[in-house]
Amino acid sequence: MTVTDPERGTLAKAADENFPVAPFFLPRDWRTDLMAVYGFARLVDDIGDGDLAPGGADARLLGVPADRADDRLLMLDAFEGDLRRVFDGTPRHPLLLRLQPTVRRRSLTPEPFLGLIAANRQDQLVGRYETYDDLLAYCELSANPVGRLVLAVTGTATPERIRRSDAVCTALQIVEHLQDVAEDLGRDRVYLPAEDMKRFHVQEADLAAPTANASVRALIAFEAQRARDLLREGAPLVGSVRGRLRLLLAGFVAGGRAALRAIAAAEHDVLPGPPKPGKVDLLREVGPTLRGEG
Repeated sequence: MTVTDPERGTLAKAADENFPVAPFFLPRDWRTDLMAVYGFARLVDDIGDGDLAPGGADARLLGVPADRADDRLLMLDAFEGDLRRVFDGTPRHPLLLRLQPTVRRRSLTPEPFLGLIAANRQDQLVGRYETYDDLLAYCELSANPVGRLVLAVTGTATPERIRRSDAVCTALQIVEHLQDVAEDLGRDRVYLPAEDMKRFHVQEADLAAPTANASVRALIAFEAQRARDLLREGAPLVGSVRGRLRLLLAGFVAGGRAALRAIAAAEHDVLPGPPKPGKVDLLREVGPTLRGEG
């Protein structure tokens, strides 16, 4: 398959994620299919965040006039239309063309893909979450479909594994929100529940400061513990599978734990920039995760 520039640019972002997307130790067919799923998920997030490459190439591929490429809802509608062609026709965008063989080979359904689009559509309409339960409902759309797709691609989905996967994916989403508080605020989004901000006496103006005050740090620590608890709830997923998949799933959990350690090492001051773990930090978490510790 010829790789186009928009396709290459999107797939290259895999290296910057908190967790391994399709590491070398997986069978080649798994890597191919996981990168196809990642390409979809990354592109829909880039549309929702306004992070598409300049020039309107993605818009033209989706049949949207280049001068309307910054209309995110229009772009998401066009992307959803192209996704539906994955299942009953020939999609236009090369990342969806790449996805089509994966969908057929793994008998994937539209629902998890539509969930990710719905999450990004919600981002255009909802910028604040009143309660933690409201945030969990958002994560059900924005994060949990990714884990479900990984299980589907690897042929290992069961109700219990899906439940554990959902906990891990929600945790990873919360961790990402904690890392990106300042960036999200710049997009007029706050993923810290309003009821928690009130409890810790945090105002939105506090989130716009160069560094976090004591109240913000306490709030971030509180939300980080929630993510840590979710990772602990989901971690038995790793021990429920064998072989290379076990190592991949351990990488997901370890990535979340390493990111939480990085946040703690920054004394929960996430405002100067996202605290991110290095590769050594991630590897340090893999062993205990594989052994079922933590």
